Amino acid sequence: MILEQYYIECLSHASYLIGDQSSGRAVVVDPRRDITEYLADAKKYGLTIEGVINTHFHADFVSGHLELVDATGAWIGFGEAAETDYPIRRLAHGEHLSLGEVDLEILSTPGHTWESISVLVREQAGAEPVAVLTGDSLFIGDVGRPDLVNIGDSSTGDLARAMYRTIHETLMRLPDSVTVMPAHGAGSSCGKNLSTELTSTIGEQRLTNPSVQPMSEDAFVAMLTQGQPAAPAYFASDAAMNKRVHPLLRQDREVPEMTPGQLRQALDARVRVVDARPVEDFATGHLRGTVNVGFDGRFAETGGMVADVGEPVALITYPGQEQEAALRLARVGSDNVLGYLNVGPDGRFPAELADLVQPAARITVAELDALLADDAVTLVDIRNPGEREAGAIPGSVHIPLAQLRTRVGEIPTGKPVVLHCAGGWRSSVAASLLRANDFEQVSDLLGGYHAWVDAHAAV
Repeated sequence: MILEQYYIECLSHASYLIGDQSSGRAVVVDPRRDITEYLADAKKYGLTIEGVINTHFHADFVSGHLELVDATGAWIGFGEAAETDYPIRRLAHGEHLSLGEVDLEILSTPGHTWESISVLVREQAGAEPVAVLTGDSLFIGDVGRPDLVNIGDSSTGDLARAMYRTIHETLMRLPDSVTVMPAHGAGSSCGKNLSTELTSTIGEQRLTNPSVQPMSEDAFVAMLTQGQPAAPAYFASDAAMNKRVHPLLRQDREVPEMTPGQLRQALDARVRVVDARPVEDFATGHLRGTVNVGFDGRFAETGGMVADVGEPVALITYPGQEQEAALRLARVGSDNVLGYLNVGPDGRFPAELADLVQPAARITVAELDALLADDAVTLVDIRNPGEREAGAIPGSVHIPLAQLRTRVGEIPTGKPVVLHCAGGWRSSVAASLLRANDFEQVSDLLGGYHAWVDAHAAV
């Protein structure tokens, strides 16, 4: 049996290839849009991909099922509750899919979404299961959030109750030895407390996962519906894309290089220009009107927070990063990258753009404390709700980064604005986003909330 996991850090996303070497038949589970790795491994192992299984309608990325169908002619499988505008194979609870000797059993596991399923893997029909691909139902250290289908809708509570039954009546009844292989890891907005571990076992989760411990259904619902990360606006767009036919990602596409003049024109036209350099480099000098989303962080998801899906985007990158940056945006549906401008290793911009170069203001904890004491600043906390529950800087306004672009009107303009996150990466995104929206006197906090806590603990 072949069971390969493919993990990408920028989306904390795991997908899988399951194959039977005796028959040469295989399926891919929860694929991303750039499918060359699946195709290459199938060829390496002598497998034919005959099916694509999505455990649910993903919201945080655009799935690669249409690309795989185009490349292989495979069928697309979803849980029975799925509704799409392309042909699908409806997979029922208890149904078995044979790849030859390898047997896949479908488990209905609603809770994250209504159509959610898990895939139980056996090396031979009738044998003890060896793994379960849980999608966004059971994570390592947590369970999937129930509020992405209809945010604010009453069905959130119903989904949370469905998740309670999924966990306690289906997944936790599997043998302790079964390997748990979810669709996401730490950093994903599809849950609260996901582990950095990429696999576990049912037995380990039974002992260590707080969300699967014995508790009443009401207690579980209360726990699950509080403190979830703010959902980026692009989640709704991606979930909708995954339900309908949409343009395929060209696997060999390359975005073009832009001249300094073309980039200036893009800025003048208010095109979203994303500077993918690290925070420190951006702060030293960047082009006025650009937004910092560092390539060294959660570039894909955060890129989806600062630009609408389908909105034209231009990139500023270091040489060799431009095509990967464009690909990462394409993974969340942002296909409209107009081009890129490279910055030299010394951080210097072309001379034609020298008049647009400016530093980004960043302040220390001591400077922030002085401003707060004089009531001379508006402090905005852009962390997620669960982070803020653990503590906050007194007097701060809470607007999660995922909501900042649509809530800028809530920020007073009569004072300088300081933004902070946990450590300083997200706050550079937020501060640059406000500057690009014509806010003046904007800075972010060096070291973020962690630095503030450390400074005040030492007093």
